[in-house]
Amino acid sequence: MAKKIDGYIKLQIPAGQANPSPPVGPALGQKGVNIMEFCKAFNATTQKLEQGMPIPVLITVFQDKSFTFETKSPPVSFFIKKALKLKKASQTPGKEVIASISKNDIKKIAEDKISDLNTDNIESAEKMVAGTARSMGIKVEK
Repeated sequence: MAKKIDGYIKLQIPAGQANPSPPVGPALGQKGVNIMEFCKAFNATTQKLEQGMPIPVLITVFQDKSFTFETKSPPVSFFIKKALKLKKASQTPGKEVIASISKNDIKKIAEDKISDLNTDNIESAEKMVAGTARSMGIKVEK
């Protein structure tokens, strides 16, 4: 018989750096999940990734307090900042342009991220990435 789902927890945790401190501990503690067991499993799963890369994770908690989790690829903004070697986005997007990104960079990011986006069309994925770049204060080259 299938386990009954008690709830879902969405977190964004740096790769290989899950620990019981906030936000991980309190979020898992509310559902009664074994925090250290999750931290060990998450760190083992993400150890081959770049350390500190933000990894979105969806944790499914069952009524018997067991869990499963699914990791996603990092946010588009992380890939954009990495491609342009930026520390952070513009403080005033729309007014201040802090960098520009090429169509090739947008296409590469869209190809990396398409599995987590709500489209199968690469052109639509590129438009989503370009929109994120514009909202970060980055000029998109034609």
